[in-house]
Amino acid sequence: MDPDALRKICLSFPGAYEDYPFGPETAVFKVRAEAAGGGRNGGKVFALSSMNTKDGYVNLKCEPGLAVQLRAAHPEITGAWHMNKAHWNGVKLDGALPVGMIRDMVEDSYDLVVAGLTRKQQEQLGWTRLGGARGQ
Repeated sequence: MDPDALRKICLSFPGAYEDYPFGPETAVFKVRAEAAGGGRNGGKVFALSSMNTKDGYVNLKCEPGLAVQLRAAHPEITGAWHMNKAHWNGVKLDGALPVGMIRDMVEDSYDLVVAGLTRKQQEQLGWTRLGGARGQ
């Protein structure tokens, strides 16, 4: 998967935006919703990615039990560098994993982050807790 395809997936979620706080090599994808007081929060990270096509990877949030299972089953998935390895996976984007699987992991990461927002923010994003997925 190339960086543009990953960017398209990450930005497809409500409230998602791209930031470069660490320089042009690393894209940080965050979700942001209106805060209860009408202001905007700084956003919550759900994906970080090298934008280098040669060494593509993405760090994604994951439930700890599932993270262990994914790492055991797929050598392309490891504990994410510079992140809490219990909650974040590093995923190589070298074509070995199916695009649909990567898309699902990105969506799971987004859902885990949005689940931590206030109910009002979740509603503004069109996300519902029932079924653990965003509303359609």
